[in-house]
Amino acid sequence: MKKFSERKGYVDTNVTLQAEGINDDLRNSLWNVLDQQIWSAIGFLGWYHDREPRIRSFSKNLWFHYFKKPVDSRPGLEPQILSAIREYFFNCPWYEVYDFIEFIVSERDTRLQDSIRQILERELSGFRLISGRFVDITDEQEVQVLEEVLSDTEYEPVTLHLKRALELLTDRKSPDYRNSIKESISAVESMAKIITGNPKATLGSALRELESKGQIHQALKDGFSKLYGYTSDEGGVRHAMLEESNLSSADAKYFLLSCTSFVNYLKSQL
Repeated sequence: MKKFSERKGYVDTNVTLQAEGINDDLRNSLWNVLDQQIWSAIGFLGWYHDREPRIRSFSKNLWFHYFKKPVDSRPGLEPQILSAIREYFFNCPWYEVYDFIEFIVSERDTRLQDSIRQILERELSGFRLISGRFVDITDEQEVQVLEEVLSDTEYEPVTLHLKRALELLTDRKSPDYRNSIKESISAVESMAKIITGNPKATLGSALRELESKGQIHQALKDGFSKLYGYTSDEGGVRHAMLEESNLSSADAKYFLLSCTSFVNYLKSQL
């Protein structure tokens, strides 16, 4: 809820999404979430029931796999280690804040991710955290659809394809839009196999079966069949493995969202 001074216009407030940066409010708030749920947790900085402080193993992993610095270059005392982490967090470029959080949440429970999502929304970040990845999807309905499918454990093969599609799309160092699209389509194919009970089923055969049973409208079946056909013909993504490609982030995002929505639709037919 906005403060009185913000409602009355006495102080400036964020009016646009933060897509190319992070202001102090957002950076501070993200740090506070980490402080509340990790740094200040019992046993993180100090000994607890004869167990060494968890920051030792945490920082060892951080120095080894994230900072990629000699592990023995860490400060000797626990508060000093946290101080070094804090200095990095508040001085690194804005995009590394997201890199850092992605690294941390990959090994944490969903409560941390939920708290971070709330901050991102409150501070008008142009990104949302979905399945441990920051995605530049700002439509909250799109976010909700992706979160619902990616948290599903009942249809694991489908979920794994969509998670991989998301990883390939959001890889900031080397995004792979071609294979992201392939993974999105593969998720729908996996769902088709589940629907028909036939491990050799194709999406086309599954759609025809649904249509024959009156479970899908012909126009919807034809629309997705054409979309699937684009990715299956010789000029499409799945067979055109040439090095040159004009595929973009928008293409991969479109397929991810379209396939995710269609997977949800197919689930409703079970």
